[in-house]
Amino acid sequence: MSKTFCHALAKKRVMSDDGVLIGTLKNIMVDLDSGGIVDLIVIPDKTFRTEGYRMDEDRMLVPFEAVKNVKDYIVVKRDLMKRSG
Repeated sequence: MSKTFCHALAKKRVMSDDGVLIGTLKNIMVDLDSGGIVDLIVIPDKTFRTEGYRMDEDRMLVPFEAVKNVKDYIVVKRDLMKRSG
Protein backbone atom coordinates (compact mmCIF):
# COMPACT_ATOMS: atom_id res chain seq x y z
CA MET A 1 0.00 0.00 0.00
CA SER A 2 1.32 3.45 -0.81
CA LYS A 3 2.06 6.08 1.84
CA THR A 4 -0.35 8.86 2.74
CA PHE A 5 -0.82 11.48 5.44
CA CYS A 6 -3.40 10.95 8.18
CA HIS A 7 -5.17 14.22 7.40
CA ALA A 8 -5.88 12.89 3.88
CA LEU A 9 -7.89 10.09 5.50
CA ALA A 10 -9.91 12.30 7.85
CA LYS A 11 -13.66 11.80 7.50
CA LYS A 12 -13.18 9.34 4.63
CA ARG A 13 -15.98 6.80 4.24
CA VAL A 14 -15.26 3.16 5.01
CA MET A 15 -16.82 0.53 2.74
CA SER A 16 -16.60 -3.26 2.73
CA ASP A 17 -15.17 -5.13 -0.25
CA ASP A 18 -18.71 -6.38 -0.97
CA GLY A 19 -20.04 -2.81 -1.37
CA VAL A 20 -21.63 -2.15 2.04
CA LEU A 21 -21.15 1.30 3.57
CA ILE A 22 -19.73 0.74 7.07
CA GLY A 23 -19.21 4.28 8.29
CA THR A 24 -16.83 7.23 8.46
CA LEU A 25 -13.25 7.24 9.72
CA LYS A 26 -12.99 9.18 12.98
CA ASN A 27 -9.42 8.44 14.05
CA ILE A 28 -6.65 5.84 14.00
CA MET A 29 -4.97 3.90 16.80
CA VAL A 30 -1.18 3.59 16.56
CA ASP A 31 1.30 1.33 18.34
CA LEU A 32 3.74 3.89 19.74
CA ASP A 33 6.56 1.34 19.99
CA SER A 34 6.45 0.21 16.36
CA GLY A 35 4.73 3.21 14.78
CA GLY A 36 2.31 0.88 13.00
CA ILE A 37 -1.42 1.46 12.68
CA VAL A 38 -3.37 -0.97 14.86
CA ASP A 39 -7.02 -0.01 14.32
CA LEU A 40 -9.19 2.40 12.39
CA ILE A 41 -11.76 4.04 14.65
CA VAL A 42 -14.98 4.32 12.65
CA ILE A 43 -18.31 5.95 13.37
CA PRO A 44 -20.75 3.35 12.00
CA ASP A 45 -23.32 4.38 9.42
CA LYS A 46 -26.87 4.29 10.82
CA THR A 47 -27.75 1.53 8.36
CA PHE A 48 -24.83 -0.75 9.32
CA ARG A 49 -25.57 -3.48 11.87
CA THR A 50 -22.66 -3.59 14.32
CA GLU A 51 -23.47 -6.87 16.10
CA GLY A 52 -20.49 -9.23 16.01
CA TYR A 53 -17.95 -6.46 15.39
CA ARG A 54 -15.43 -4.95 17.80
CA MET A 55 -16.90 -1.85 19.40
CA ASP A 56 -15.72 0.80 21.87
CA GLU A 57 -18.96 2.37 23.04
CA ASP A 58 -20.45 3.91 19.86
CA ARG A 59 -17.32 3.54 17.72
CA MET A 60 -16.23 0.51 15.71
CA LEU A 61 -12.64 -0.73 15.86
CA VAL A 62 -11.51 -1.99 12.48
CA PRO A 63 -8.16 -3.84 12.50
CA PHE A 64 -5.72 -2.29 10.07
CA GLU A 65 -4.99 -5.69 8.49
CA ALA A 66 -8.58 -5.59 7.15
CA VAL A 67 -7.75 -2.57 4.95
CA LYS A 68 -7.65 -3.62 1.31
CA ASN A 69 -7.42 -0.29 -0.52
CA VAL A 70 -7.58 3.48 0.04
CA LYS A 71 -8.86 5.70 -2.76
CA ASP A 72 -12.20 7.52 -2.72
CA TYR A 73 -13.22 5.13 0.09
CA ILE A 74 -11.26 3.07 2.59
CA VAL A 75 -12.13 -0.45 1.43
CA VAL A 76 -11.92 -3.21 4.04
CA LYS A 77 -12.41 -6.97 4.05
CA ARG A 78 -15.49 -7.46 6.20
CA ASP A 79 -14.59 -11.03 7.24
CA LEU A 80 -11.36 -9.70 8.86
CA MET A 81 -13.37 -7.15 10.87
CA LYS A 82 -15.39 -9.72 12.83
CA ARG A 83 -14.79 -9.99 16.54
CA SER A 84 -12.58 -12.98 17.29
CA GLY A 85 -13.32 -15.53 19.98
